[in-house]
Amino acid sequence: MLYYLFQFLEEEYQLPGAQLFEYLSFRSAMAIILSIAISTIYGKRIINYLRAKQIGESVRNLGLKGQTEKAGTPTMGGVIIIISTLIPVLLLAKLENIYVILLVVTTLWMGAIGFIDDYIKIFKKDKEGLKGKFKIIGQLGLGLIVGATMYFHPQITTKEVITETNPTENVIARAEVVDMGPEEKNTTTTIPFVKNNEFDYSQLISWINPSLANYAWLIFIPIVIFIVAAVSNGANLTDGIDGLAAGSSAIIVLTLGLFAWVSGNIIFSDYLNIMYIPRSGEMTIFITAFAGALVGFLWYNTFPAQVFMGDTGSLTIGGIIAVLAIATRKELLIPLLCGIFLIENLSVVMQVSWFKYTKKKYGEGRRIFLMSPLHHHYQKKGKHESKIVVRFWIIGIFLAILTIVTLKVR
Repeated sequence: MLYYLFQFLEEEYQLPGAQLFEYLSFRSAMAIILSIAISTIYGKRIINYLRAKQIGESVRNLGLKGQTEKAGTPTMGGVIIIISTLIPVLLLAKLENIYVILLVVTTLWMGAIGFIDDYIKIFKKDKEGLKGKFKIIGQLGLGLIVGATMYFHPQITTKEVITETNPTENVIARAEVVDMGPEEKNTTTTIPFVKNNEFDYSQLISWINPSLANYAWLIFIPIVIFIVAAVSNGANLTDGIDGLAAGSSAIIVLTLGLFAWVSGNIIFSDYLNIMYIPRSGEMTIFITAFAGALVGFLWYNTFPAQVFMGDTGSLTIGGIIAVLAIATRKELLIPLLCGIFLIENLSVVMQVSWFKYTKKKYGEGRRIFLMSPLHHHYQKKGKHESKIVVRFWIIGIFLAILTIVTLKVR
């Protein structure tokens, strides 16, 4: 809204400084500052409100050190993240941008699912919360909306940068942008470690018959649904100890912010030889606001946590990360970038599968880990929460750097 206000003031009255709001870098900086301020200043008030309403965590005794002390800690703190993200976005972003609209819808959609889940756990005294099938239905619904929008919306396109190479005096080839191809509707995405680092999902069906490329949505939309469900569940499982989910997610989100900014900039996308996605740069506003909200939330969520995000936060975080990766066409990098989420997911799958297999074969269930998800395994081994969290963050930073490097390793 402030963007449109200052645009009006610049056009009508040439107000000094109003033109600053035309710059993506300025609005991104303002977004992260505003979101951190909201989450830290008003976050305390929200925590006090949750405590006054006795919206506290009901902790099951899993035999983990320090676990019982967390009983009664306010939960549903994901509301802080959602509010601190949406307010800067509504004030500073171009609200007609389809990517911004998609991300706002994702935030509200997944936030509503998580809120219902937490509400049932707290007020209905049902520790299971929202039944799994309803969570899956909600995730499928969002995946369908995102997939259909990405495939059919006319403003979601890519452009091919046409360059020519001119030799310099030192006989070093230098490519320069000479033209831009037309905007194209396609299902192209980035694939790492290959020379031409692009892959079109339509190839999965067009090899049968070239005319089937028109039905690529039959492949693309289910893939998007799977990604949304997998990443949101991964973030949900990672939210098990103080600061782990929020800190790991902030690292992932800032990396995706770099991708969004570069992909929306014709000069840098050409220099790095990555896909140019018109209008995608506006996602940077949302990403910086979201990253600021996560960092601000960590003010109260690091050990010992004063508030838990609950499913209101974890499902929202996972959904947003999935949509950001899909929108920047970097979803095939998720296994590397979101490696923390992946290993948490896999640890649960491996533990449950092995337990069922050995119980059927030997009559008693056996375990691979002392406890799953993986962070609980290290807790069982006597590692302190803070040490586990910081080491996971370090691994997350390492994976983020590797993810960025893949753009040039071909």
